[in-house]
Amino acid sequence: MRSTVARPEPGLFLRVFCVCVLCAPGSGGCGYALAGRGSFLPAYIRTIGIPTFTNRTTVFNLETTLTQKVRSEFIGRGKYQILPQAGDVDALLTGEVTSVSITAASFNTQQLASRYAITMTARVELRDVRAKSVLWENPSLVFRQEYEATSGQSAIDPAAFFGQDANALDRMSTDFARTIVSAILEAF
Repeated sequence: MRSTVARPEPGLFLRVFCVCVLCAPGSGGCGYALAGRGSFLPAYIRTIGIPTFTNRTTVFNLETTLTQKVRSEFIGRGKYQILPQAGDVDALLTGEVTSVSITAASFNTQQLASRYAITMTARVELRDVRAKSVLWENPSLVFRQEYEATSGQSAIDPAAFFGQDANALDRMSTDFARTIVSAILEAF
């Protein structure tokens, strides 16, 4: 039995190549965009007011850190003018930290906490000031960050807790800002 190999029609490759080259420029409007480049906000929104968030927790200065990180993330995107006030803006972003809890995440052989988890819950809303409507909101954002309690010698040593939690809060604030801005600008 002899096997035969099907040979393509002469010039078929050239025709397929030409069709691909001619159709490629028109395929750019497929609806996809690079992350961080698009915006689903109305075109007339040019200024966004981001007043300092409200802090309903006992964590000192958390609202300031979160607000600054969110403002910086918006500014880094470069498309909008970000103002710290609620008036004379096209859109208003408000936020409220509703809870922060710190719990032991793991224990060492002496049954002392060696790793902690900080969990923060917040609500954020972006309002269109002109249309008096909500453009984006999430009433129950939850962020979690873990850290090691390595610097102290015992569970009652304050050095085992303070200092590490500040780094964890800073990492969590950065993640919070990136998530919020991406969700608003990329309509996730």
